[in-house]
Amino acid sequence: MSEKLEALKPLSVLLVRVVMGGVFMAHGYPKLFQVTEQRVQSFVNMGFPGWAVYVAGAVEFFGGILLLAGLFTRIAAFLLSGEMAVAFLKVHYPRAASQGGVLGFLGRGGDEFPLLLCVAAFLVLTLGAGAISLDALIFRKKGKSASG
Repeated sequence: MSEKLEALKPLSVLLVRVVMGGVFMAHGYPKLFQVTEQRVQSFVNMGFPGWAVYVAGAVEFFGGILLLAGLFTRIAAFLLSGEMAVAFLKVHYPRAASQGGVLGFLGRGGDEFPLLLCVAAFLVLTLGAGAISLDALIFRKKGKSASG
């Protein structure tokens, strides 16, 4: 049974990367390409400078594209995990903890979502892009030709 599950690892890493990449792209797109005064003000209200909306949008949108492609995956996952850690610790956890919830923060209006994205991105950071990725295709070939 465990051998069969081991054979599914490349598919599982691919699925996590693709779904997470799509989620990040969907959340980054409006921050980058549909910026409104209200969106900028929401960042200011959360304690960030207004221009941070563009940084967050770029990290999420382009980081999501990189995850989808499996290209420079560990760099993208590092940036995305870090951004979500900041979002959770600075915005979501304090807000949710002040409202109660399970363990002080779970179950109150989606505040656990950035935590889940942070941990999933950290997982991809540590595992890498997997066998079904541009990273594997490009960098494996370079390694073989350099040693051959």
